[in-house]
Amino acid sequence: MLPLNAQSVLTDQLGRPLRDLRLSVTDRCNLRCTYCMPKEVFGPDFAFLPKSELLSFEELERLSRLFVASGVNKLRITGGEPLLRRGLPDLIARLGAIEGVDDIAMTTNGLLLPRLAADLRAAGLKRVTVSLDSLDPEVFGRMNGLGVHPDRVLDGIEAALVAGLGVKVNTVVQRGVNDASLGALWNALKDKAVLRFIEFMDVGNHNGWNLDAVVPPREVLARLSEGPSDGVGSGFTPVQANYRGEVATRYADAEGHEAGLITSVSSPFCGDCTRARLSAVGVLYTCLFATGGLDLRSPLREGQTDAQLRELLARTWGARRDRYSEERGEETGLTRQKVEMSHIGG
Repeated sequence: MLPLNAQSVLTDQLGRPLRDLRLSVTDRCNLRCTYCMPKEVFGPDFAFLPKSELLSFEELERLSRLFVASGVNKLRITGGEPLLRRGLPDLIARLGAIEGVDDIAMTTNGLLLPRLAADLRAAGLKRVTVSLDSLDPEVFGRMNGLGVHPDRVLDGIEAALVAGLGVKVNTVVQRGVNDASLGALWNALKDKAVLRFIEFMDVGNHNGWNLDAVVPPREVLARLSEGPSDGVGSGFTPVQANYRGEVATRYADAEGHEAGLITSVSSPFCGDCTRARLSAVGVLYTCLFATGGLDLRSPLREGQTDAQLRELLARTWGARRDRYSEERGEETGLTRQKVEMSHIGG
């Protein structure tokens, strides 16, 4: 067996290495986005997890070290809304001290960034991905479920930029909901951030997904450039991928502004997926659309050694065969009870 400080990259049954770990730090959120935590389900009486069930920062650090020893070099903090977890800069500093971690990023709705961005950057956070689905107040207010104005997210983006954080903006695109406002979003933010447009996916069990609401990439590019919907997108050219397994297919306009398209529905990328997800209660999921996962919190709290926990991780990843998005395309009407996105982030 390798020493615990030695890295041995794990691969699954389809030859995919373990490279990326997404760490959920809370199941709570201060928005109720319709495609993630619709208010009809996650209402005022919804029972969120008690603090005692959440992994502590010490536990998150320990498990992250074991993942890094198994090949992970990129960490992403998610939720729920991760900035609701108190003391988060402390966790960032702990994770940044792990030898072998090349990149720490965070996905957030941005509402609390004006207060926390500077502390997060000082702790070692490098990048944030901010969710913003429209600059139209009515459209965005309807999509976030609480009528929150987009200016509050824009304030968060500005705070991140001032703090020296790299910024990407994620937009979930739904036909008939926000697709008509994509051009305005692109024009307002393309000079400040990399924008990524995500196909509406059937994550979780409550977002009312249907295929008719999915807007394919060519149409998204046409919306950005106001070109014909049957073209590649006027003025956009493909950009070569930075590495195998890059989630977004990237395009650049004539001025070099980059748009990324994440096409899990129309062009699944399961074959290059290198991501594992750890929920806030320590359950390891090997797919965004997983139906179940491996409980790591119980053996962790029961006193299992690092070697024993690493062996659990190795067996789980080694048995992985997940390719839900490809299977969805092969089997029309494929449905299954899936983990909620609010438990594992995006």
